[in-house]
Amino acid sequence: MEKKLHKVEKGKQLCGVCAGFAKYFSIDVTLVRLGLVAFCLLGGSGVLAYIICALVMPDEPTDIIDV
Repeated sequence: MEKKLHKVEKGKQLCGVCAGFAKYFSIDVTLVRLGLVAFCLLGGSGVLAYIICALVMPDEPTDIIDV
């Protein structure tokens, strides 16, 4: 099964970007969020990166099929 990076609906706080990265890399979402805070405090590039990821990353696919 191929792993794909996407925003996650379950466990999201804002847009699901951090939860998506945590799921993709199989790590705790708290570590990803702490990393984002560190990037935000060290120059503010984390805010821009989060906004870009929120706009570019696709949403999590749904398994519901309309017939």
